[in-house]
Amino acid sequence: MPGTSTDDSTLPSEASSSRFTRTLVDDYLAEQQRLQTPVQRASEAFDRAERSATSWSELIPLSRPSPGEQYAFEVDLDRCTGCKACVAGCHSLNGLDEDETWRDVGLVVGGTRSQPFQQTITTACHHCADPGCLNGCPVLAYEKDPVTGIVRHLDDQCIGCQYCVLKCPYDVPKYSGRLGIVRKCDLCHGRLAAGEAPACVQACPTQAIRIATAKVDRTSGTPSVDTSAFLALAPSPDYTQPTTRYISRRTMPANAAPADAAALRPQPAHWPLVIMLTFIPMAVGTLAPAISAGADPRLALIATLAGVLGLAASVFHLGQPRRAWRIFLGLRRSWLSREAVVFGVWFPFVLVFAAFRLTAAGHPSASRLAAPVGIAAIGLGVVGLACSVMIYVDTHRRFWRLSQTAPRFFGTAALFGCAAAFAVQPTIAAAISAGGVALAKVALELRTLRVLDEDEDEDRPSTDRKTALLLTGALRPVFSLRMLSALGLAACAVAFTAGAPTTFARWLIPALALSGELAERYLFFRAVVAPKMPGGPSA
Repeated sequence: MPGTSTDDSTLPSEASSSRFTRTLVDDYLAEQQRLQTPVQRASEAFDRAERSATSWSELIPLSRPSPGEQYAFEVDLDRCTGCKACVAGCHSLNGLDEDETWRDVGLVVGGTRSQPFQQTITTACHHCADPGCLNGCPVLAYEKDPVTGIVRHLDDQCIGCQYCVLKCPYDVPKYSGRLGIVRKCDLCHGRLAAGEAPACVQACPTQAIRIATAKVDRTSGTPSVDTSAFLALAPSPDYTQPTTRYISRRTMPANAAPADAAALRPQPAHWPLVIMLTFIPMAVGTLAPAISAGADPRLALIATLAGVLGLAASVFHLGQPRRAWRIFLGLRRSWLSREAVVFGVWFPFVLVFAAFRLTAAGHPSASRLAAPVGIAAIGLGVVGLACSVMIYVDTHRRFWRLSQTAPRFFGTAALFGCAAAFAVQPTIAAAISAGGVALAKVALELRTLRVLDEDEDEDRPSTDRKTALLLTGALRPVFSLRMLSALGLAACAVAFTAGAPTTFARWLIPALALSGELAERYLFFRAVVAPKMPGGPSA
């Protein structure tokens, strides 16, 4: 109306606000913004704290370990939330590769439907008092600090053989394909020396990880620590004497188990080792019939070629083969060093023996010397195979125990000795012997499956049951090939006793032996169950 002043620009907004009604969703959103979780409160307290070395005074020792002590991780399980900040902090501050981790977080579950139990577990290197990685390294690429007890890996000494990966029962050393070496947690020794907390300790928002000291008993031949506070569901501490302490006010229920207890994980095949551990036993086994009087010289040639192929394949397993000359340094304590040294001495004897055998027709002296040189080569080969057996027995993995590994390796040598003898100089005795050895090996391997007939908790299968499930599950095609090759060899051996075999038929037994043994050695590596700390349900 005329004479009336009205600000029309404010009318729409006023109308809009008058129509606004607060809903339950708005209340929930506002409450969520005020929500304070333990992690959030710890994070805010950390942000308010002073950035100085004294910030970590309660989480690290303020002095070096006293004589008879060493540094050790201490994990308060009641504080651990499973946020994996420790994993991220370790990865970032140590500059690890994208797919590389030195710290992991696992899960333990159990209890009942009315009282369920769940516990997250953070774990890294335990800096054991008697570390398996250090004891097994053939090039002394590990050292244990005499003052702090920290087990350090020396990257510039490592040849990438990955034996420490097999020796560690806690899955700590990690192989870097980019660098061709193994790396692991070193307790951030540089930060500790400067009075600063390790990366994982700094990153944990709830202060669940701290560095403490552990008493080490060195009065006996093997160092030991009190392992009563070690995680009950981890691999046995008796082997390496881990120093990490896990503390909790909660009692773990009797049915508690790692979330990945039933997970089946085929291990790496290690193809260079598959070839090496097939052809070197072939060479050793073929030497036996080759030393007999009147033996065909081709047997010595077969042994030599098999030895060349086996030794050459072993080099391809190394991430840093140019450093392989150092492999003798661990001779005092590493079975891998002993194997390398013995086979290094063995092969020249094989070459000399083959030279004597191939030239014996025109040189009587060579014929006389061939037998003693061949016997020496066989003796060294047997010692070398024994070292090969102990390499895997010493890892304390169930599938690689002595009663399983020794018959496999020496059985391979015996099988190829009989098969090669039959191919070059076919006899009924050689055919029956080859078939008998093949069946004996099959019988041993089938014993692994007996555990499938036993009643076990499917959620917590034993190590033997896991191996059997792998052989009859994910690895079944290769396991079937192995069985068919061995049974086919035995059938051919029986058939050949009925008449003289053709040239093709004579070499069928060695061919079946080779396919079967390659498959068996592949399964030897793939079907083993590697011990580890508890993992997550998707691991």
